[in-house]
Amino acid sequence: MLMRKLLSTLCINIVNKSTRTAMTQSGQPLVLRLLANSVTISARAGKIIKDVTNRGELGIINKGEGKNDLQTEADRSAQRCIIASLARQFPGVTIIGEEGPSTATDEIPTDWLVTENDQEVLSKTCPPDYINTKPEDIVVWVDPVDGTSEYTQGLLDHVTVLIGIAVNGRAVGGVIHQPYHNYKVEKDPPGRTLWGLLGLGIGGFIPADPPAGKFIVTTTRSHSDETTGKALEALKPDEILRVGGAGHKVLMLLEGKAHAYVFASKGCKKWDTCAPEAVLEALGGKLTDIYGNHYSYARDIGYPDAQGIFATAKGVDHASLVSKLPQELRDAFPY
Repeated sequence: MLMRKLLSTLCINIVNKSTRTAMTQSGQPLVLRLLANSVTISARAGKIIKDVTNRGELGIINKGEGKNDLQTEADRSAQRCIIASLARQFPGVTIIGEEGPSTATDEIPTDWLVTENDQEVLSKTCPPDYINTKPEDIVVWVDPVDGTSEYTQGLLDHVTVLIGIAVNGRAVGGVIHQPYHNYKVEKDPPGRTLWGLLGLGIGGFIPADPPAGKFIVTTTRSHSDETTGKALEALKPDEILRVGGAGHKVLMLLEGKAHAYVFASKGCKKWDTCAPEAVLEALGGKLTDIYGNHYSYARDIGYPDAQGIFATAKGVDHASLVSKLPQELRDAFPY
């Protein structure tokens, strides 16, 4: 009888321990797990992009919205990796990619299916606002190759992989992976992955403040037009940095290379800005339209960022800079 009681107690303890272990492994809130998985997926997508480059066959096509609206095999393959990996692990979460429909049932090479989570992210405490977030509250916006035009021109440091997480329409989490970080000084750079979550902070890099005593603005290098020119004139920057990709421009703010990112045009889409907005704002910066309003990233929203982009680094007076834009310029982008 005593032996049966001891065995019974031992079995109960083993079951309880197994249950506690399972709860520990799966007990992190959905938003944190989604962010942790997106970090590892973005790095795999970056490897796919580099594999396409190394093969030398980019498979370039024009999607039809201007001479710089290009798509490559890297865009197509990286998106299939990202969306299939996320969709199979997070059913019920809406995922929208730049390169058209992709699903969990897409056939992909087995080594493209990423299930691992970034342990640094998983070790964090989830902000209270997202503890009870449900799959139907979330939209993930994916740009598999941000800066495709620059990618085809060999400007590889402009290229980023963007995975943005929106909860109830608000950009709250994001991953920016730079596959070719330091490619000019390293033969085969591993790339780097930056991440951020509102209420938690950022990881993967050391931010810096922009220089004092001068005002630096970054803007488009390939989509400039009259309205963007007028916006820059109104702001009177000391220096203008023209680079490709929304992710790369926000990196300029995160790294302290510029004070503001201005794009008074309709060329950006939600997949361009969701992840950069979340990472920038997790650090204390801000990304809005040219009126100073945040975009909605809800599942039923239109894709274009139709009121342009205005972003500022941490510590920069966003509202003051937005107010310098003339009303006639704003009138060109009505709601």
